[in-house]
Amino acid sequence: MVDGIILERAGIPTAVLCTDAFIGIADATAAMQGLPGYRYVAVSHPVEGRSESELMELSSQFIDEVVEILFGDPTEDGQK
Repeated sequence: MVDGIILERAGIPTAVLCTDAFIGIADATAAMQGLPGYRYVAVSHPVEGRSESELMELSSQFIDEVVEILFGDPTEDGQK
């Protein structure tokens, strides 16, 4: 999360991926960095141990969200 925020602040569009087990930590980290509502993609936990075909299937479920984050506003409310 912090790396994504640092890149965003440097002007580099970034799509952070986080497993759903860490949503609370991700939200708290974004708030502590001064960006409550920072948009990221939450994927089902765990990712480790999945086969390549499972990861391809998983990625197809959130690619549109990644594109929206990369080419849209990185926060839900439009504030950085």
